Amino acid sequence: MLAAVLCLCGALPAAAADAPAVAPGATVRADARAVRDWNRAAFERYEAGETARALALFQRAARTGDASAQYNVAVIRLRGESRSPALQQAIALLRSSARSGFSPAQYMLASMLETGREVTASQPEATTWYAKAAEQGHVDAQTSLATQYYLGRGIAQDYAAAARWYERAADGGDVGAQYLIASMYEKGLGVGRDLRVALDWYAAAARQGDDVARAQARVIAEQLARERDS
Repeated sequence: MLAAVLCLCGALPAAAADAPAVAPGATVRADARAVRDWNRAAFERYEAGETARALALFQRAARTGDASAQYNVAVIRLRGESRSPALQQAIALLRSSARSGFSPAQYMLASMLETGREVTASQPEATTWYAKAAEQGHVDAQTSLATQYYLGRGIAQDYAAAARWYERAADGGDVGAQYLIASMYEKGLGVGRDLRVALDWYAAAARQGDDVARAQARVIAEQLARERDS
């Protein structure tokens, strides 16, 4: 089962002019309100368990070049929730949505390219799509991009870049990123060593239920207390 979820979004800019026509049937012309209504109705049908009806509405919106609808059709098909998976069409729709700048599609495509799930694995291409989604504020993509930099996976290893992206994801509330940037501040890896900042991030992760972060926050707090008293 894919971790991707459907997105209920307003009409987005049409796909790039050089994007291939990937949706079945003739291209549909419609104004933004009609596309938005189709997407909303499709989402409601999906939530009600009427997947086939939802898919038909999403496909209609997708044929206008709407990136969110293209993404939703791809998710439904890649999850195997439709009678006809149409795998290659689903991947083409996902790529079209990603090229249009839809960050959930960019992140999903990156994840697939990283693991080789349903596509040929390509770490450099995965990193490129993580970066595009991360720049738009997609928190999971920011964490993934930071990890690419941290490990030198698909891109040259760069601890400073890893720290920047972990911190942005941490600001967005990602508990894993909060723990990791705390560790980097604790060690001075990619950033200047700063135990107070490390403590703040460990504490933030602890507030979200990370028990290891809570324990590490106590260690750092005790260390800072000793330094203050010495």
